[in-house]
Amino acid sequence: MNILDELKQGKVLLSDGAWGTLLQVKGMRPDECPELWNISRKRDVLEIAESYLHAGSDIIETNSFGGNRIKLSQYGLGDRVTELNRVAASISREVAGNSKHVAGCVGPTGKILIMGDVTESELYDNYCEQSIALEQGGADIIIIETMSALDEASLAVKAAKENTKCTVIITMTFSRDTKGEYYTMMGVSPVEMVNAMKEAGANIVGSNCGNGIEEMIDIVKTIRFVDKNIPVIIQANAGAPQLIEGITVYRESPELMASFVPDLLKAGANIIGGCCGTTPAHIREMASALGRQI
Repeated sequence: MNILDELKQGKVLLSDGAWGTLLQVKGMRPDECPELWNISRKRDVLEIAESYLHAGSDIIETNSFGGNRIKLSQYGLGDRVTELNRVAASISREVAGNSKHVAGCVGPTGKILIMGDVTESELYDNYCEQSIALEQGGADIIIIETMSALDEASLAVKAAKENTKCTVIITMTFSRDTKGEYYTMMGVSPVEMVNAMKEAGANIVGSNCGNGIEEMIDIVKTIRFVDKNIPVIIQANAGAPQLIEGITVYRESPELMASFVPDLLKAGANIIGGCCGTTPAHIREMASALGRQI
């Protein structure tokens, strides 16, 4: 079933958790290209997807966060965009079968339009190329994540919307300022995000990364103040990252994160999952909080 139809029926859906965290556990080095693992370490990537399926996820993402041409060119892999994204989606589709959704993961390019690092047409073409490949590989959703600038996010949404038949999700990363208000690193508020992303054509909006799950409650409330109907997705970190002896640590336990699921639902979230530091154990506890037997 189309994910939008499921949400219209009142279903609460469960996304998956971190991919980078689990790739690192499997031995990925900081200087390696994660997307190349779709070819060189396919079994490991497939096992991550399987672990989230078994934890109860309704939506399995893809190992393609940095799979655009600009990012891949940094590894000398710019000519393999289509190949690496198709395989990324096909791995997750192999695991998801026909009963679960596959969300082709799309991340920022790292280039800033207002600084002249890149042109609008270059950004659009980058996201178009990646989105098409993800759909070809089996994705029925394109999820554009961890965005901070409205112009780049809008171009990514338009590229996916205009060149695929996929449902388009956009999430931005917000931090709380000294006044207790939330903004992206480029100064975008949740209110601005909702209005701009709806105009660009996004089907689902929300927030990922940057915050632990408790902080996400206020972000959902702000989104709902602007729009009471658009589906909202939240993928929180397992708490704020802490650097301990050179290792990034996330301290929110599966039980702690799951304890805030009822509050997120009350605030108006429709899809809940995890980001950095979350694991299948976190997703399993969230599934339990939703009353599911895994």
